[in-house]
Amino acid sequence: MSKKFTAVRLLCAFGIAFVLTVAIIFGVSEEPVTAIYNLFLGPLQSKRHFFDVFASSVPLIFTGLALGLVFKSGNFSMIADACLYTGAVVTAALAIKTALPAGLHPAVIMLLAAVVGGIIGSIPALLKVYFHTNELVTSLMFNYVFFYLGIYTVTKFLADRAAGTFASLKYQPTASLGSLISGTKFHAGYLIAIAVVILLYLLVYKTKFGYEIRISGSNPEFAKYSGINTSRVIILTQVIAGAVAGLGGSVEQMAMYQRFNWQDSPSYAWDGVIIAILSGNNPKNVPLAAFFLAYIRVGADLMSRRSDVQNELVSIIQAVLILFVTAERFMAGWKQRQEAKKALGGEA
Repeated sequence: MSKKFTAVRLLCAFGIAFVLTVAIIFGVSEEPVTAIYNLFLGPLQSKRHFFDVFASSVPLIFTGLALGLVFKSGNFSMIADACLYTGAVVTAALAIKTALPAGLHPAVIMLLAAVVGGIIGSIPALLKVYFHTNELVTSLMFNYVFFYLGIYTVTKFLADRAAGTFASLKYQPTASLGSLISGTKFHAGYLIAIAVVILLYLLVYKTKFGYEIRISGSNPEFAKYSGINTSRVIILTQVIAGAVAGLGGSVEQMAMYQRFNWQDSPSYAWDGVIIAILSGNNPKNVPLAAFFLAYIRVGADLMSRRSDVQNELVSIIQAVLILFVTAERFMAGWKQRQEAKKALGGEA
């Protein structure tokens, strides 16, 4: 019943968001049919646009996985933003300053970016365990610290002075993740993201440590009385989540860029919150949730270029979805009636 209820709630939330979006477009646009067509069907018009959706979903998958794992353990650390950004800066440094064979170079960079991400991810967890600080507050503060530290590092040691804008020197040709389909941005990083999805799913649902994560998140007091070291769970979970986010920043840089130019924080972690909520903190649902969010964003971009409706409309869709998915009373009456019927043998 729980899975069925969740599926029905999601479908209803999507339906309400769709109807509201269409109503808004008809209310503000002089060419509503064109806008609606490009928003919902634009990414299907060409191979390039369709595979742009997959490429755009890669950083969403990594941050969705990282934050979903943290939320699964009952914590609310947003340090994934700092992990991803710093992982990207580490990638830029290694891609510029080191020279390794083509196959080995990306592997070494991704490994070191993940290690750095894991170290950064542990900071709010350690502060929570040993000093009883609020992990949300400390993680948001450290996001700014590592963002400006990254800006300083690129400006001081990696900047291309001849570029005239904020940008690093170009990466070594060996430090790249190649395209999988010519003429598109669909790259090998997507396969890496799917591999991480599988590994995290096995970790969370098929291992003893994954069981400890789930119990600590759902009932921390019971976990303590059961002999689970909840402090260890908190620290290791956020280390793994930080490593995943750091890896995501590395993959995004080597696959989509030839130099580092993130002068503003990409803030993928906030997108990761949306993905984690839509996926129910289940790793196997993350690629689908990330695909959906990337799809409407690519569609919104096409809509803004081909009609008189701006792509900020996506924010309304996201807000409506999050509102109804997280609202505990949304369709609660229907669930209670179904459970009552089942209890009385109505489904016999």
